[in-house]
Amino acid sequence: MRILGIDPGYAIVGYGILDHNGYDLSVVGYGAITTPANSYMPLRLSDIYDDMNTIISRYKPDAMSIEKLFFTTNQKTGIDVAQARGVIILAAVRSGLSIYEYTPLQVKQSVAGYGKAPKKQVMEMTRTLLSLPSVPKPDDTADALALAICHAHSANAISGMNLTKR
Repeated sequence: MRILGIDPGYAIVGYGILDHNGYDLSVVGYGAITTPANSYMPLRLSDIYDDMNTIISRYKPDAMSIEKLFFTTNQKTGIDVAQARGVIILAAVRSGLSIYEYTPLQVKQSVAGYGKAPKKQVMEMTRTLLSLPSVPKPDDTADALALAICHAHSANAISGMNLTKR
């Protein structure tokens, strides 16, 4: 199974693609979609949508694992991230991908074995599990790979439970 992990954002969207065969994980690719800081938000969303379609077309994943959003103190930023997440999900749905969402706690538990693990520990475990020479940059990319690992380790990967089932 090929898994596309996504750390949603509107300035930076981290992505990571893993092949999962039983217990083996291999890195296919990773990177980030970036949008200019002073761009008009609808144009940023359009760029994210177009770049997601390019990534999906290039790597042909079977499933997408995306972070579930939690609003904390800055609601405006949260709303903008939610808009970006929406166009990312739209690109996945239109491409026929199964979509799975995970909380940060679930990702930390899956990758580091502890749901309250510090970000640095999760990033280092991601590097170790994928036998990478260094933690991918930007951090959003490492987070996206952690989301893909989480899905590979999840019962959802076996049971087929996903957001796109009607």
